[in-house]
Amino acid sequence: MSLQISSAFVTLFDAEVKQAYQGQRALAGLIRERSGVEGSTVKFPKIGKGVATQRIPQADVTPLNVSYSQVTATMSDYIAAEYSDIFNQQKVNFDDRRELVQVVAGAIGRRMDQLVIGALEASSTSLTVDEDLGGTNASLNVTKLRRAKRLLDANNVPMDGRIALIHARSLEGLLGETAATSADFNSVRALVAGEVNTFLGFRFVTIGDRDEGGLGFGSANIRQNWFFHRDAVGMGIGMNSKTEINYVPEKTSFLVASMFSAGAVAIDAEGIVKVETYEA
Repeated sequence: MSLQISSAFVTLFDAEVKQAYQGQRALAGLIRERSGVEGSTVKFPKIGKGVATQRIPQADVTPLNVSYSQVTATMSDYIAAEYSDIFNQQKVNFDDRRELVQVVAGAIGRRMDQLVIGALEASSTSLTVDEDLGGTNASLNVTKLRRAKRLLDANNVPMDGRIALIHARSLEGLLGETAATSADFNSVRALVAGEVNTFLGFRFVTIGDRDEGGLGFGSANIRQNWFFHRDAVGMGIGMNSKTEINYVPEKTSFLVASMFSAGAVAIDAEGIVKVETYEA
């Protein structure tokens, strides 16, 4: 077997990885993203509010004195690599490639999601929906959804682009709510597919337990779910996913590696709500 892999194979594998991780990544396109970042950091600007004043003839105009600030995301480098043993294949066959694509792409996609979750957890938001709202030691319920909506409404956060990132156990609690599943309240018949995709203006994204960390616990048994606007969180991508395939004689294997460099940060805490749910 030749120890050289054609550039066509590398290009094909790289394209498949990108296609797969963009499909598996739960939060792709749901936050503010900036690609092609040069350097180790990326800055996201934040512009303050202004109040119009009444015009008085012949008087000088009153400037808004809008405040400008910025938040910084620091790039971190990640790699997902696996060996492909030449004794397990007569050649670099397509079945093996497909398996590696799924493994590598899944690792990349989950890590990029985790960067966003880490930014949410590090945000300075003071908007919290307590775990006891709607009942002692309560899971996710419609009362909590209404409170999260009210908190964002009060901060004049746009309706378009609101995301609810919840854990699978929180979804279980919400599916027990008649107001969330009945066609009398919700046009999305949640019990048919066992999921909720939109409700009260939020687009729901559900994830389960992940080795990367997933949605963490603020304290014992108190899961942190995040309701936010897409412009409230930003991700800078310094190096999008790229692939290298090299033969390692000592391993008699090909090392397939995909890597990327990215960083995420909370831009506006007023557009982020932490919703706590109880898990026994």
